Amino acid sequence: MAPVRLRGLTATVLSAVLATVTACGPVAERQPRDLRVGFDSMDGSLTVWPPRGSLAEDTGATAAVTEAVRDWRSPVDGRVHVPSSGILFSGEVDGVPLALVAASVPGESASWLLQLTRDGERYVVDHSIEYTDPGYLVYSDVLPVQTSAGRRYLTSERVRRLVGPDDRPVANSDGLTERVDVPQCRAVTVSATLRSTESLPRGRATDRLLDLGTGTAGPRYPLVRDESGSGRRALADLDTCLLAGEDGPFGSIFRRVGDRDVPQSVPASWPQAKVAVRTLGELTLADGEPAELEQLTWETADGTMSAVVHRPAGAGPVAFSPADRTNPLQVYELPVPGQSLVVLSWRSAKDTTLSVPPNTTRLVDRPGLVVAPLPERSETFSLAADEKTHYRSAGSPHR
Repeated sequence: MAPVRLRGLTATVLSAVLATVTACGPVAERQPRDLRVGFDSMDGSLTVWPPRGSLAEDTGATAAVTEAVRDWRSPVDGRVHVPSSGILFSGEVDGVPLALVAASVPGESASWLLQLTRDGERYVVDHSIEYTDPGYLVYSDVLPVQTSAGRRYLTSERVRRLVGPDDRPVANSDGLTERVDVPQCRAVTVSATLRSTESLPRGRATDRLLDLGTGTAGPRYPLVRDESGSGRRALADLDTCLLAGEDGPFGSIFRRVGDRDVPQSVPASWPQAKVAVRTLGELTLADGEPAELEQLTWETADGTMSAVVHRPAGAGPVAFSPADRTNPLQVYELPVPGQSLVVLSWRSAKDTTLSVPPNTTRLVDRPGLVVAPLPERSETFSLAADEKTHYRSAGSPHR
């Protein structure tokens, strides 16, 4: 294993990549008129993203793609820096010209994958997805592509084989896979086998990713790293469209730019990796139907987030709380059929004491977990622990 590695690149290789991504030094000075075709990131002697597609050498297509990319703006009105971006694929898919561009937007800590199609004599950006990690689209190996016929993937030269959700190898032509059967609102696993390179002398047998489904709306990036497989188990049978919604765990905390929320950007609560679940306990409400309370956790660009999932034992609908950032006292506002609850969770120890407002009805009360009706107005809960008291509020207004 390399001494320092991020997504399979050694520190030496990654530094070269990030120098390109941030448009430093000679790269920025080149100021090419058109986007480069391919990307000059290397893994030893291997070009990770060479020119791909039947139109890769078509100068007219390259100029038209460049013009469309120059005109495109991110949700915060940022424009692409053409010298540090590149066309990863340019060709015809299902009879329609398609271009995929790894775009760098200066001033934003993000990478954009722009998908363009031809409209008459020009190209237009008809799909854009963001990953809140600089350079990700350069050092990643599997990128999502959404066509009218469904999901495809663009793979780097490091990928020797891609296995789809049905555990069968996916055919690949010039880096772009055939259509893969990905449901609209369900998470499925795709796995890449990586060849031996300078950064991965032994290759990698299983590079596992979760695709959150074709119903995931841009600019949300639908691929989540799932090295241990915990994410596949955590999201089994869950509706990822609801998870991604404005009130769902993955979509509930807006990105802030300066002093304003930017709901058009990828949410601060959007998952990148390490999705997992653990059982908090059983909850039985007035209707008498028992349900499991689970705590969903995941890593984001802003740190660890968590939420509560309410799973009825019968055929009732699953309910989710919005996300909560990691705190000693986790507070979740959980809407269930007929009422709203507040779920309080913490690590119980001998010196921890939870205090709740007077007259609070505790539907569940055990060490580390309290469930109560959501207050009609904002109320404060506190946890005394380690010579420090932590205060959290819940109730309307709740966001």
